[in-house]
Amino acid sequence: MPRPTKYQPESGDARTRLLNAAMDAIRQKGFSATSVDDLCKRAGVSKGAYFHHFKSKEDVGVAAADHWSAVTSDIFRTAPYHDAADPADRLIAYVDFRKAIIQGDLAAFTCLVGTMAQEIFESYPAIRDACGASIIGHAETLEADIAEAISQSALDVDWTPIGLATHIQAVIQGSFVVAKATNNSAAAVESLDHLKRYLELLFHPKATEDARHAK
Repeated sequence: MPRPTKYQPESGDARTRLLNAAMDAIRQKGFSATSVDDLCKRAGVSKGAYFHHFKSKEDVGVAAADHWSAVTSDIFRTAPYHDAADPADRLIAYVDFRKAIIQGDLAAFTCLVGTMAQEIFESYPAIRDACGASIIGHAETLEADIAEAISQSALDVDWTPIGLATHIQAVIQGSFVVAKATNNSAAAVESLDHLKRYLELLFHPKATEDARHAK
């Protein structure tokens, strides 16, 4: 997922401020290390307001995953990669867009739902399911472009558009893991460069070959 704008404690109602605070805190420290006190301090709300909106920490995790999906969906819906006329070019431009938003510190550009899913997949199944719905739901936004690109390229494939869309998300999520493990955002950038080359070879093999020979 992209890097949403940093939360603004003074903006929105208490629930929204708490969820914005959760997006930042969990990406920085992880779900388990994020406390109620931390969220209240970041959001500028009382514990009473927190417990008015959330009965448990699991409730916060599920709501944060859903909030992340809503916030990032708005960013992707208006992103410039949709402007390309060719469906394969839209897909390649999507990877460029993901690469362009790898900015700032690791917590600023990594994915909330990917971060939580790795940590809580067994201990909090409701949060895991919300994270899965977010990741796969985003993958599904690429499905139509992939299907159209397959048709226009006259590819004879034994895989599905959603399979490739999910693979793209797996590469992106994996790039974040490697970036965190090495404390180096360049690792994520390099992974997305490889992903872009793969898509170019898949959908534009002749243009890729011609460009290679022209060098």
